[in-house]
Amino acid sequence: MFSQINSAGLFGLNAFMVTVQASISPGQPTFDIVGMPDIAVQESKARIRAVLGHLQLKLLNGRVTVNLAPASVRKIGSMFDLPIITALMKLGGLITADLTDSVFIGELSLDGGLAPVNGALSMVLTAAQNGIKRVFLPKANAKEASVADGIEIYGAEHITQIIEFLRHGTGLSPEEKYIPKRRAAEHIADFADVMGQSAAKSAIEVAAAGSHNLLMLGPPGSGKSMLAKRIPSILPEITFAESIETTQIYSVAGEIDPAEPLVTERPFRAVSHTASAVGLVGGGSIPRPGEISLAHNGVLFLDELPEFDRRVLEALRQPLENGDIVISRASGSVSYPCDVMLVAAMNPCPCGNFGSPTKKCTCSQQKVTAYLNRISQPVLDRIDIQIEVKPVEYSDLSRRIPQESSAAIAERVQKAVEIQKKRFAGTSIKSNSGITSDIIGEVCRLTPDAEEMLKAAFDRLGLSARAYDRILKVARTCADLAGSEEIQKPHIAQAISFRSLDRKYWSR
Repeated sequence: MFSQINSAGLFGLNAFMVTVQASISPGQPTFDIVGMPDIAVQESKARIRAVLGHLQLKLLNGRVTVNLAPASVRKIGSMFDLPIITALMKLGGLITADLTDSVFIGELSLDGGLAPVNGALSMVLTAAQNGIKRVFLPKANAKEASVADGIEIYGAEHITQIIEFLRHGTGLSPEEKYIPKRRAAEHIADFADVMGQSAAKSAIEVAAAGSHNLLMLGPPGSGKSMLAKRIPSILPEITFAESIETTQIYSVAGEIDPAEPLVTERPFRAVSHTASAVGLVGGGSIPRPGEISLAHNGVLFLDELPEFDRRVLEALRQPLENGDIVISRASGSVSYPCDVMLVAAMNPCPCGNFGSPTKKCTCSQQKVTAYLNRISQPVLDRIDIQIEVKPVEYSDLSRRIPQESSAAIAERVQKAVEIQKKRFAGTSIKSNSGITSDIIGEVCRLTPDAEEMLKAAFDRLGLSARAYDRILKVARTCADLAGSEEIQKPHIAQAISFRSLDRKYWSR
């Protein structure tokens, strides 16, 4: 006797179709699972035996073999519990319905309840691409899975609900398509609360409009972290495609809220300097996404940048350049997207007062140099905008002059983003920070005055080719915010001013 059920597996962010085949033959009762199962899949035998005993079903009277095809691909996780027990019930004649257009995904508890699994959205999207018409999975994953188009989602809390539906067509109904509600903006800190700091706000606006990496350097208490935490309030609206991409990553990482499963706001991930390289870029025996991937389509904020382990910071170089991170293990390689806007903050020295006009620095020159050199030049080169955040003057605090709100800044940012969407339509480029070298001359057209200024700056400052390209990209964003098709002299001047810190501090 033989039965066959469709399921799906997951390795990293990549889902793949799995065929669960079950057969039984006369002999001493045994239960074997083959097809490169990992330990979690092998343990499903104990869970399935307990569920069958709880339901008083005798389906393992003989030599039972379950094969997870293709056998050449390793099967990882507990999501095969439901398809295996469904295949056994079909093998035993308990279920006779045609299931060729259905996929089963889910983990079983010992009493037959269905527990949620990670990565459900990726698996459902893959099932839809392979012509599957309906998916049965745990109720806790149903909302998340319902965002997929062209496929019916049936969420169940217990295996008996699926048995009842497949035998009699009752007990379950398709999940309504989840339509997220836009959250009110009251929970986001507003730039209107920040007194002064006009130069820093201007730099942050440019960074948000072009998705440029940003470094803020200044003494303790100058407002670096406060400014960074307000960046989400001016980021452009996330698109539906970006929302699906980001939700898939959060689903694989197990960070989905079952009640509001779709990520509808750009992520803002603030990472402690105690983070390891694996925590930041991802890894593990079963490769999981790190903080840089969880910040995909959003902001990765690293406070106290020099306090991070140097090897951790160096691990960011390739992901920041390429927009993805590849994690290789003996079982295979996993690629996670990480198109992020890096925002970093740091003090100028261990005591924080180096360069301060009012406070005396207690650090020796050697200590200052060693502290700054924890940030390598290759890492600095990948940060488009570098600004100095100075302490707020008493006059700015005492006058309490009304400051521009985040809503007003966000409106300008969104207009600049719409310009970029039209410019890069039909390409893989999302923002000015992603302009490639083959089109930079076409996209970043300069007026004669602007070109002359850039040439003079290149010769005087000894800029690298990477720094030259990044100045052009930032100037392109400055021009977009001003509504200018050509990059003009003020835009170049502003972009060059954002590259002054490495000359002021790191050249010492």
